[in-house]
Amino acid sequence: MTGLIGKNIGMTSIYLDNGENIPCSIIKIGPCYIVQIKTIEKDGYSSIQIGIDEKKIQKTNKPLIGHFKKAKLTPKKKLLEFKGVYNLYLGKKINIIDFFKEGDLVDVKGISKGKGFQGVVKRYNFSGVGESSHGQHNRLRAPGSIGAGSDPSRVFKGKKMAGKTGNKNVTIKNLKILKIDIHHNFIILKGSVPGNKNSYLMIKKKKWN
Repeated sequence: MTGLIGKNIGMTSIYLDNGENIPCSIIKIGPCYIVQIKTIEKDGYSSIQIGIDEKKIQKTNKPLIGHFKKAKLTPKKKLLEFKGVYNLYLGKKINIIDFFKEGDLVDVKGISKGKGFQGVVKRYNFSGVGESSHGQHNRLRAPGSIGAGSDPSRVFKGKKMAGKTGNKNVTIKNLKILKIDIHHNFIILKGSVPGNKNSYLMIKKKKWN
């Protein structure tokens, strides 16, 4: 296994033994189930598909219902694929204690919060044109010049300008697991993770034994 699926519960802070207060993220890991196993001989590559959280069968189409029936599972809300060869079987339940322990470093991948159409000050941390002096009017958050005039007579692709912000795949690396709650399948990570509350995350351990 190279990773598991988790759900962003929210943020809190905890005190370490030395009295330091640390901001933390709470993530619920699984329980996850093996929904599909792919092999090189049949599919051209090896991987497993993992599912999490129960989904109402009324909101699941017939092809997906048949997909889950092959693994003798009920429909799941979130599915992710992890490449690699694993000694697992369809329908196997994977718990948090099977992979993680306190002190592990993990990479967390998710979709960042969408913030709509934003200007360059919020989107790229521009400082704006400057103070409202020398006759400037409403220019505090303006981008300023975006290119030369006669040469090259155009704006280069990729220029940092206003546009849609957030709602992208983001990976936060090397987050430390401070605590594990086996009874509730919670892990507490040092720092923040991408996405809104109740959004799904891919949790990957840095080194798998």
